[in-house]
Amino acid sequence: MNRWTKWFSYALLLLPMFGLLVPGALADDGVSKEMFAVNNVWMMVAAALVFWMNLGFATVESGLTRSKNTANILFKNTLVPAIGILTYAIMGFNLMYPGTFSIGKIFGFAGFGLATNDAGVTSAYNVGYTYWTDFLFQAMFCATAATIVSGAVAERIKLSSFLIFTAVFTALVYPVIGSWKWGKGWLDGLGFYDFAGSTLVHSVGGWAALAGILLLGPRAGKYVNGKIRPIMGHSMPLATIGVFILWLGWFGFNGGSVLSADPALVSYVLVTTNLAAVAGILTATLTSWAIQKKPDLSMVLNGCLGGLVGITAGCDSVSIMSSVIIGGVAGVLAVLGVLLFDRLRIDDPVGALSVHLVNGVWGTLAVGIFSMNPAHTFTAQLIGVLACGITAFIGSYIIFFVLKITLGIRVSDQEELRGLDVGEHGMEAYAGFQTFVTQ
Repeated sequence: MNRWTKWFSYALLLLPMFGLLVPGALADDGVSKEMFAVNNVWMMVAAALVFWMNLGFATVESGLTRSKNTANILFKNTLVPAIGILTYAIMGFNLMYPGTFSIGKIFGFAGFGLATNDAGVTSAYNVGYTYWTDFLFQAMFCATAATIVSGAVAERIKLSSFLIFTAVFTALVYPVIGSWKWGKGWLDGLGFYDFAGSTLVHSVGGWAALAGILLLGPRAGKYVNGKIRPIMGHSMPLATIGVFILWLGWFGFNGGSVLSADPALVSYVLVTTNLAAVAGILTATLTSWAIQKKPDLSMVLNGCLGGLVGITAGCDSVSIMSSVIIGGVAGVLAVLGVLLFDRLRIDDPVGALSVHLVNGVWGTLAVGIFSMNPAHTFTAQLIGVLACGITAFIGSYIIFFVLKITLGIRVSDQEELRGLDVGEHGMEAYAGFQTFVTQ
């Protein structure tokens, strides 16, 4: 640091003392203007990290499926955030945060579109952040919930039907359920706690995925003569890259959910989040190695994601060692879940049900077991899990069922055999590398 840089730094430190940098020491609501700015910057960075997770989902899903369906999966993962963010702007945001509920604490709607007065860009909207920051951050969560479904129904769902499902799910199902807790609805009054969305985002997406899988059926050739036929993904490097992108994005997902740049709480949340991820990796490795006799990289990757999903509900309220336990259990469940769903003939190409549904439930219930806050009870957590799960499953099942009897939700046998890249898009992800594959 040269002497001019030193003097400039000293000047920046001294200017606020003379009222030259920021007029007024504190905003009217008691939050300094400096902290109000810092809070907003941190939440916008966190929103960007959550947005970055869409690339992670795209690479995980494409890596764990066959090359003949890669362009289709990338297409879906490009359209999902576009549809999710737009529908959330049109109506989802005002369904999730209605202000007042017209039907008890179950349903409320503040109107279509995004509109606010000058308070939207000042601390008059919220003590810590602006209206626009709030929308931006929450819209990324909405898109994430819908993306979970994409991988679970991969390699056999009709593109048009999936996109319609995504629009209805993000416009209605996700925001209404979210309003019950984050919008100060009936679950919030009951004492249900979900800090960053183990249930409200992950298991809700997982229940929706289960509904789609049950109506679609398994991929051709997956279960033959009573036996489970492994269908290997085409690129483990892609899948691994995707998991590390998601892991990084989770720092924004959980850290941004503090809804401020409070250094103590944000740093604590990042530590519990990271410890749960590494614990999930280790226990998934041991579990896979013990059961399958050799360590399975796909299981280990899902163990990492399972640990992240598991800690999301209580990353701010459990102890450091509890976060390790929660992540460790999640890693085991990620492996056992994949094996169980396969035995039940529920075909999930990427393990989305094990990661998001099973560990979303586990992480939410774990708050009632490990939380250091006595107000967080197991009973309230269980009620929340059941209410959100039943609603998400039934709502998604209805959407998929209506699409099935009208437009159809599954591609033809010929399209599935040739690959959705050719059948749905008339192109190949790897031009000249693989043409009309037959298996």
